[in-house]
Amino acid sequence: MIDLRNVDLNLLISLDALLDTRNVTRAAERLHLSQSSVSAQLARLRQVFEDPLLIPAESGRGMTPTARAQALAVPLHAALKDLEAVVRRKPVFDPQRDERSFQIAASDNAVVVLGLPLMERLAALAGPGIRIGFRNAEAARLAEQMERGEIDLLLGSERMVPPSMKARRLIEEDFVMAQRKGHPRGTAGLDLDTYCRLPHVLVSTSGGSFHGFMDEQLEGLQRSRPVVLSVQQFTLVPEILRTTDYVSTLPRRLAARFAHLLDAFELPFAARGFSLYAAWHPRNHQDPANLWLRETLAQAGADQVEGPIER
Repeated sequence: MIDLRNVDLNLLISLDALLDTRNVTRAAERLHLSQSSVSAQLARLRQVFEDPLLIPAESGRGMTPTARAQALAVPLHAALKDLEAVVRRKPVFDPQRDERSFQIAASDNAVVVLGLPLMERLAALAGPGIRIGFRNAEAARLAEQMERGEIDLLLGSERMVPPSMKARRLIEEDFVMAQRKGHPRGTAGLDLDTYCRLPHVLVSTSGGSFHGFMDEQLEGLQRSRPVVLSVQQFTLVPEILRTTDYVSTLPRRLAARFAHLLDAFELPFAARGFSLYAAWHPRNHQDPANLWLRETLAQAGADQVEGPIER
């Protein structure tokens, strides 16, 4: 039995051409090789198959295949065609019929503003074989998890995206101040003195900090605000605000999702916003399933309508 590990695929391609043309010169032309190269390949093929394969024709023109070569011709050609089809065939993904579990790393804010619209779209676009698993985005482990294939997609701000990953911006976001409906402050427009006087709830995604992104920007204005409570999840804030007179600076789209509980107000200073990105490992760049998920997320982000803001 021939050990295929010792057979160069190019030899089999040349053998197919030789069996079809029965002429070294014409085979060389078809293969875009020199005649001497094809002759050398034929010599190697004879060693591999332990058979002359092609012998000079009695007429002196061309070559005649041996019985072994004749037996090889049809199955070899068919096998090469099948292999060619495998190489050229692009992978496809049908969300209605295929089965796939996607692992998405995201903050709870990203789950609310992008994950929930994604799930709403999946009800119409995907079949029962598509499953989504959301998990916490651990900045220190993201690159390793994506390299190992434990995470298919990351949803996060630009600073969360590992430099070795591919990324696409999905939405641009800014901030508003939120308070409960019926707050004693009322619904008048917000000025900087009032903002800096109110007791604030801070979301510290790293956990436990009382100094955040807004505080850094207030320092540039030589101002500060009282932060009385620090939590690690954005989605805790609406319930906290609902039962207290605290306020919180939240991403606009997140606040809009809780418009039935909260009133939102434009900030009284020019605060920098942020963008949410989808990021993936380069090996998944052309994967049709991953590409479908990215496109569906992009559509979910583009379709969002921002909620009303008090002015």
